[in-house]
Amino acid sequence: MVGSSDVRACVGGDHPVSGRHDHPHEEHQPRQDGRSHPQATVGPGGWQSAVDSGTSGPHGRPGEVSGPHGADGQSGPRAVSGGPSGPDPAQPRGGQQQSPPAVHDLSSAQLLQQVKRPPQSGWRRAIYVASGRTINPGESEADVQRRELIARINQSLHGCYKIAMLSLKGGVGKTTTTTTLGSTFASLRGDRVIAVDANPDRGTLSQKIPLETTATVRHLLRDASRIRKYSDIRSYTSQGPSRLEILASEQDPAVSEAYSEDDYRRTVDLLEHFYNIVLTDCGTGLMHSAMKGVLDNADSLVIVSSGSIDGARSASATLDWLDAHGYRELVGRSVAVINSVRPRAGKVDLDRVGAHFAARCRAVCRIPFDEHLEEGAEIDLDRLGAPARLAALELAATVADEFPHAVSRSGAR
Repeated sequence: MVGSSDVRACVGGDHPVSGRHDHPHEEHQPRQDGRSHPQATVGPGGWQSAVDSGTSGPHGRPGEVSGPHGADGQSGPRAVSGGPSGPDPAQPRGGQQQSPPAVHDLSSAQLLQQVKRPPQSGWRRAIYVASGRTINPGESEADVQRRELIARINQSLHGCYKIAMLSLKGGVGKTTTTTTLGSTFASLRGDRVIAVDANPDRGTLSQKIPLETTATVRHLLRDASRIRKYSDIRSYTSQGPSRLEILASEQDPAVSEAYSEDDYRRTVDLLEHFYNIVLTDCGTGLMHSAMKGVLDNADSLVIVSSGSIDGARSASATLDWLDAHGYRELVGRSVAVINSVRPRAGKVDLDRVGAHFAARCRAVCRIPFDEHLEEGAEIDLDRLGAPARLAALELAATVADEFPHAVSRSGAR
């Protein structure tokens, strides 16, 4: 992956906002005899009170209403009883309904003294540790940014979320981006994440993490009837240090080419019982048999492009093809990734490239050149440079912004 060391934040992404709604008070209806009685208010624990500023007794005791005569003809206070047999509630003096007593917020944020979060990096962290954690300079802007990105990555996800990684042009870093994105999710979330190699042309996804098994997707489908629990399926996958699992494709192109739409659907039907996020590393051929199954099942689409002119044109042509073949809604939910595969961007204006995709996709992310990613070997997130690591977080957070919308779409399928 390559590009300038300057990392630009992803453009786009919706953030849900929650709100509180006040319930209107019910109006009191007077009795038919023309008299009114104190309004009973329900308090904590279900108790009722008929107390207001105008209904205290002669001695100011709450819960009593002054009256000229009691039942025995003597004057004095009389207690107000609730329940079906008691008198009806009354409006307060002046016909104005009194608001119920304010309920105090007992949340932790209100009751606990707020303490600055400890710093996570840089000189602030050094001072914090050297002082025996007695001097807390607080978080830096970078710490706050990272924490907020991680919070977005960890948005709630129900069911299985399927991400299709797509590019018409080879050599743009699609498989590397698939592994980096999947590893970021797996390292920060508590659920299971797997990447499936659906490239018919001898895919290299299995080379991006330490290989634990020679089993492929073909072996999994052959033994599908015997898969009952997660430990069964783990014998067909390899797991990297980030906890990302890989399901490899066949290395024989002739066998891999035979991987059909039905085969892919059967694969996903099996995986979604054991994994919360499934990434599919597609080949470059949109007309391959499995591609229809990939696109029909995808909740989100990541279009990977290099920063070159031909790479951008190929990615744009991919969007054109998807629009023309009934996947316009999927394109609207897609994220475009401009992947810098060279140390220098050259003369291409990446801002204009980004603006082109921003007009067609939900968001655009840029991944800078990184020496570790350029190696083309196994990917270890700890070896990424700071700009690439931040870009990976931004990409994962941008994709995760769609998680809250996945439930409604799955119900409509």
